[in-house]
Amino acid sequence: MTATLATPRRAPAASAGARRRVVALVVAVVAVLLAVLLSLAFGSRPVTVDQVVEGITTWLRGETPTDIGAIAVQSRIPRTVVALLAGSALALSGALMQAITRNPLADPGILGVNTGAALAVVIGIAFFGLSSAAGYLVLALIGAFVTAFFVYFVGSVGPGGTTPIKLALAGAATTAALSSLVAAILLPRQAVMDEFRYWQVGNVGRADWGSLGVVLPVLVIGTIVALLCASALNALALGDDVAVGLGVHVGRIRVVAAVAGVGLCAAVTAIAGPIGFVGLMVPHAVRLVAGTDQRWLLPLSALGGAVLLTLADTIGRVIGSPGEVEAGIITAFLGAPVLIAIARRTRMKAL
Repeated sequence: MTATLATPRRAPAASAGARRRVVALVVAVVAVLLAVLLSLAFGSRPVTVDQVVEGITTWLRGETPTDIGAIAVQSRIPRTVVALLAGSALALSGALMQAITRNPLADPGILGVNTGAALAVVIGIAFFGLSSAAGYLVLALIGAFVTAFFVYFVGSVGPGGTTPIKLALAGAATTAALSSLVAAILLPRQAVMDEFRYWQVGNVGRADWGSLGVVLPVLVIGTIVALLCASALNALALGDDVAVGLGVHVGRIRVVAAVAGVGLCAAVTAIAGPIGFVGLMVPHAVRLVAGTDQRWLLPLSALGGAVLLTLADTIGRVIGSPGEVEAGIITAFLGAPVLIAIARRTRMKAL
């Protein structure tokens, strides 16, 4: 009798999962390109595809077009770039916070991080005459890190230590308190209320190339650090003991990932105000498609966040024409049902 050796085959489930992730990546890239086209084409003045092309090509050549539609396209390029980068950073920040806390409700908005950053900037503007993008960034970083530490401290007090529910409650209470302080500072100052009202809800329309250049190094470094942490975060999801056995320095990776997440959130808040729910919605949506592997989850979340915020900004300009509805309002409108669906689960499971 002749023994037949079976040829090793890749598990069908693993192969199907890999194909699904590749398809998701391709779809996400196409969605980013489509979101960019829609952002450039729609607003208070709709333009044609030819005008979009003319606006982009003349901008690349450093020229000023003569067509009014192409001029409108050129004026939308900075806010489109800011929306892409801000959405990407917020989604990455949310994914990192969910991974290191193993909390499905972790998000820069729910945990109060971006509100703390916004409060610090508003204080600098109202009481110290702050007006530079670099100053905004410094204060936003300080406010974000102080708030993150405070929320984690409050959420870890009491029996049971840190739990998803305690962190979410601490973050919600902190957000409410800090939002009230922002309103108390801005409301009596009617002269600047219109100019700085986006510090309450978030809006990418006020950012420009100068402010983007100031925060870009933080965004780039934070993104690189986040992606480099992916494999260690996968080990962390198996439990601290298993992660230590695999050679991961648990405390160090949590600190590094937390610093990257808070830094990304603070940089966005410094130029666009506190935009919520992007970091909550996008990682959950990506997780349904690509699974929990952080090596795929993080880059796909970055692409998904860019699409979400860019489309939210475009929708706000269209429905608010000739003015606009702030992108933070649109993301809150879309994110509230997601938060309710997560909160209504019978059990709060760790990720």
